[in-house]
Amino acid sequence: MGLFILLLTGLASCNIYSDRNTHDIVIDSIRSEDVHTAYLVDSHFVDRTKMNDTLILPPKYAINTKNVLPDSIVSFSKTLIGTPYRYGSTDPKVGFDCSGFITYVFNHFSISVPRSSIDFTDVKTQIDISQSKPGDLILFTGTNPEERAVGHMGIIIANDSSGIQFIHSTSGKKYGVTITPFNDYYRSRFVKVIRLFPQNNR
Repeated sequence: MGLFILLLTGLASCNIYSDRNTHDIVIDSIRSEDVHTAYLVDSHFVDRTKMNDTLILPPKYAINTKNVLPDSIVSFSKTLIGTPYRYGSTDPKVGFDCSGFITYVFNHFSISVPRSSIDFTDVKTQIDISQSKPGDLILFTGTNPEERAVGHMGIIIANDSSGIQFIHSTSGKKYGVTITPFNDYYRSRFVKVIRLFPQNNR
């Protein structure tokens, strides 16, 4: 019970309410493009909505990318361009929120990842954005840049002479899975880039 209370205390920036029918805790972030529907399993919050068919990794666990190549992640992610934005979803038939898109892409390769963007905050190795490569993850604040907690994310798909580009599911003007340049708007929301694939260290 002490751990449960401590975890809820750390989520003070979210609206928290109880679903009386399921006794789950639903965490609805009002400053994020991401949704985190959670369930307490083995002392860790994991996603309940797709628990039976989605590979969910509890926060602060290491992500094992196995022998999957980052280029494979990028290529598959591009096949989802045009999928609409849908708050709280990991289902391409319905749409994705930002971390739902990441979950679906990585799960396609049987790679377990956290369901919520904020749970990527301390995952793996932070790198300088100038050194980013396709397959690295880019983390942003939610739509209020004054709140510096991670609330949005995407996958780097290019870092070349034309600049950095990333693919993500956005609730913004382009709405849905799209490729976006690292422009001034996203610079204002930028938190960091993290590297999951050891192949990108070469």
